[in-house]
Amino acid sequence: MARFSSFAEFYPFYLGEHRNNVCRRLHFIGSCIVLLLLLIALLTRDAWWLLLLPVVGYGFAWIGHFFFEKNRPATFQYPWYSLIGDWRMFIDVLRGRVRL
Repeated sequence: MARFSSFAEFYPFYLGEHRNNVCRRLHFIGSCIVLLLLLIALLTRDAWWLLLLPVVGYGFAWIGHFFFEKNRPATFQYPWYSLIGDWRMFIDVLRGRVRL
C-alpha cells in the first residue's frame, strides 16, 4: 500500500478500494445505522448505545471488503484517513458524486 502524506492524496486511493457497488452500499448502510445509534444514544441519554458504533460501522464495511470487494480495508494501515474517507464517501453519495 502506498504512503500518503495528506487526506487529499489518500481519498482517490480510498475510492479505488470501493469499486464494488455492494461494498459501497454496505458502507452506506453501516454509516446510516451509526447515525441512528448516535441519535438513539442522545435521545435516550444512554451511552451504552455508543458501544455498538464500531461494531456496526466496521462490521458492515469489512463484510463489504472481505466478501465483495475482495481486498484488505485501508483501516488497518490508515485508520484516521479511512474513517474520514468513509464519511466523505457517505456525503459524496448523498450529493450524487459517488453512486451506489
